[in-house]
Amino acid sequence: MRDDLGQNAVAPSTTVEEDIRENFLPVTQQGLRDRLTRPECWSGGRHVDANKFFRYLNYWRRQQYTARLGRLIAEYEPFSPDSDTLVTRTYTPEEAAALRGRVMDDLREMLVHANYTRIPHDKFKILTAGSDYGLELEVDLNVFEEIEIYFRGRATKTSTRRSKKGYFLKSEEYDVPTFQRLCIVFKLKPFDVRVDEVMKLKRCDRPKAVKLVEKMRRLLPPQVLDSNIYVKLFKNIPQADLEMVFPNTRVKFRMMDKVRLTTTASGGIGAGAFGAAGKIAVLSANPVGAAIAAVGLGGVVFRQVMNVVNTKNKYMVTMAQSLYFHAMADNRGAMTKLADRAAEEDIKEEMLLYAVLAKESVKRSQLKDVDEAIELYLLRTYEREINFDVSEALERLMADGIVTEAPDGTLVALPPGEAALRIDKLWDGYLDTLVELQAKDEGEEFDAEDPKAQVPKDQVPKDQAS
Repeated sequence: MRDDLGQNAVAPSTTVEEDIRENFLPVTQQGLRDRLTRPECWSGGRHVDANKFFRYLNYWRRQQYTARLGRLIAEYEPFSPDSDTLVTRTYTPEEAAALRGRVMDDLREMLVHANYTRIPHDKFKILTAGSDYGLELEVDLNVFEEIEIYFRGRATKTSTRRSKKGYFLKSEEYDVPTFQRLCIVFKLKPFDVRVDEVMKLKRCDRPKAVKLVEKMRRLLPPQVLDSNIYVKLFKNIPQADLEMVFPNTRVKFRMMDKVRLTTTASGGIGAGAFGAAGKIAVLSANPVGAAIAAVGLGGVVFRQVMNVVNTKNKYMVTMAQSLYFHAMADNRGAMTKLADRAAEEDIKEEMLLYAVLAKESVKRSQLKDVDEAIELYLLRTYEREINFDVSEALERLMADGIVTEAPDGTLVALPPGEAALRIDKLWDGYLDTLVELQAKDEGEEFDAEDPKAQVPKDQVPKDQAS
């Protein structure tokens, strides 16, 4: 089997359906570079220059993403729940809305470049049928003003459970579809906006709607504010347990637990009430004995109530323990990881495309064939079905002057040595163009003597935080 890419790169596509393929390239950038720069893959000893160019490209692309990350973090600061800096800037509602929109747009773009796949909201309920952890969870997506769910990498892990066929005496193995990486970005709706929605939905007056919203907000940790944007990154989340990663997840009893608790409660309370009633009748002339019988009945009721509470607590502990081992990063930390992954994915895509264009004469009209050839190469080399996107990689290489288009539509790539020199030249002039990536100067600085400027962000009253 040939391990080269670029020799006779026009090849038929695979027959894999589009909807089951991802853009994620599950191989390290270093591993791919080593494979693409083997001596037998380049004539005339050009593999040395190719290796040098790919290394330069790595540093160049990562530096660009460092600048993009700096801009995103600067835009995100007013919405960060983790900030420990002083509040020194105020925004009008219009400025805050525009800034929030840019943060969300930049996050979506970062996730796309990191080859994450968006989960549409209408698919959410379909994906979350059943649970690998034996939990019944429920999430109300209507409480969010912004909500985005992305995954990258799907896998199947094997787990065990009690077999119904074996009357729950034997164990059986079963497959659990899992998201290797999961990212959620959310912002709660402002309290008043949510109250107005509940009034229309429930057709009730404002005081009742306020009570309903306050009750729903009690499901959230007190530090979750509707003025903040939250970014959370998880690993190895079972597909059916997506609800577990949301802040307003409500744990419900499973049908088996409902039956068990109902049976034991009704039986225990019924037997206790029958026994207590008999004792009270017999001991009616003895108030002390009747009181003891009544206390005994109360103890039975209390024990059944505690069974419900303990079962609920067991659910919560199971969910907390599960999340403890799945959480990867939050907010700024998650953004940093996403920027690193986005740079990594861009570099791998560009290396694959360049390896073709530097060896083959390809016209723009043949890009579909190149795309299919790269997908076939990845399938043969790594046994993974990847949906490669050649257009964005080409756009980036052309923007950097690594690839140009001739009048007849032929795509001409610089030889590896010249391509490395081109990156060197771009690096020399990088700081002169960096200002274009800076965050826009919005908002207004407080005066130094303004008391609000002396308060850390996490201590600002809620009505002043935005």
